[in-house]
Amino acid sequence: MEHITLLLAIVIVTALVFDFTNGFHDTANAMATTISTGALRPKTAVAMSAVLNLVGAFLSVEVAKTISGGIVDEDGLRTEVIFAALVGAILWNLLTWLVGLPSSSSHALFGGLIGAAVMSVGWSSVNGGTVVTKVLIPAVAAPVVAGLAALLATRLTYRIGGGIRDEAQEKAAAKGYRAGQIASAGLVSLAHGTNDAQKTMGIITLALVTGGVLHPGANPPVWVIVSAGTAIALGTYLGGWRIIRTMGSGLTDLRPPQGFAAQTSAATVILASSHLGFSLSTTQSCSGAVMGAGLGRQGGVVRWSTATRMFVAWGLTLPAAGLVGAGAEFLTKQGTWGVVVVAALLVAGSGAIWVVSRRKPVGHGDVAPAAAPVEGAAEPAGVVTTAIAAVSPPPTVAATATAVTAVTPVTAAAQDLMTTLPAPVPTVPAQDPARPAPVQPV
Repeated sequence: MEHITLLLAIVIVTALVFDFTNGFHDTANAMATTISTGALRPKTAVAMSAVLNLVGAFLSVEVAKTISGGIVDEDGLRTEVIFAALVGAILWNLLTWLVGLPSSSSHALFGGLIGAAVMSVGWSSVNGGTVVTKVLIPAVAAPVVAGLAALLATRLTYRIGGGIRDEAQEKAAAKGYRAGQIASAGLVSLAHGTNDAQKTMGIITLALVTGGVLHPGANPPVWVIVSAGTAIALGTYLGGWRIIRTMGSGLTDLRPPQGFAAQTSAATVILASSHLGFSLSTTQSCSGAVMGAGLGRQGGVVRWSTATRMFVAWGLTLPAAGLVGAGAEFLTKQGTWGVVVVAALLVAGSGAIWVVSRRKPVGHGDVAPAAAPVEGAAEPAGVVTTAIAAVSPPPTVAATATAVTAVTPVTAAAQDLMTTLPAPVPTVPAQDPARPAPVQPV
């Protein structure tokens, strides 16, 4: 580390800032469904996710090698290019966090890197084959595969548990699903640390290569792995409550069986991709799994207006971050004053977004389930239940009143009036004593 210059140190710090924003931006990937179903309290969930993110950072370096030596050509790349790329990624992360959209931090990083590299060297600096096979194809395939897996897993889960009718069995099943959610959420957190922390490792390694500290193709040093894992863990612990709210209840209403199916499917896809070196978006994988789980339950719905906004953000991430990265690189090419201006714009833009976010703050109390959905509520009635209801005698007046009272909120004044005025009692006409009783025929 003795050969690290001031500019290289600034780039490393900026990369760790991006890693920090990646942590709180993508916390929802692992913990949104667990929080929304009440399996874990919000603060407990993010603390658990932070620890497992740190552990996951040490499991592999395949994704880091894809970024440091695969997406762009290291030859002729200046350190300022890495700085410009990180500026584009950080600003896009903060902007999408402000509006509560679960966009991809990974694609923001790739877009900024590609845009800055093209502005610096030209299109020849981008390895198009690697971008297509290890970035674009996984970007399309990951949410589809995770969504289909979650849909099938949800239907299978409800089919297996369809014979449960006893209330005690339902409570035991719900408790078991919540325990399964905690385990699967831990697996997603581990996968997130394995995949996303490596992206920052790859960027720092690429900066060290361009600065002449490491030779091309080198693995990330241990201090890079430790610092990247720590930064993403700290960001995760803060919790991106805005995006957690969108993922947990904005896309669909999840119950414990659905949450378990969604998280297990997403974790499987992310871990398999990390092993193969595919730098996919954990956000897209988890979002696809949540939507698949929402469609997998009978009567479940997906809020397509929110999903459409999310799809638009996904499509804009690469080009938008690329444009910002290209603009930042244009300024850094002008010399030292350009680097200073870019750094000032980054600080000013981040500060402005933070000030705007304080107008309507969102905390952990805004994502906790105020009234968790009751298992079995809002499910369509079965054929037998409908048939029995059709032939049952009409309810009595008292039963109807009780049912209406149970469904309709009763104000205090109305309750007092009901207590004061008793229900009318049907009377039998009194017999006139002056009239003789009718003679019954013999």
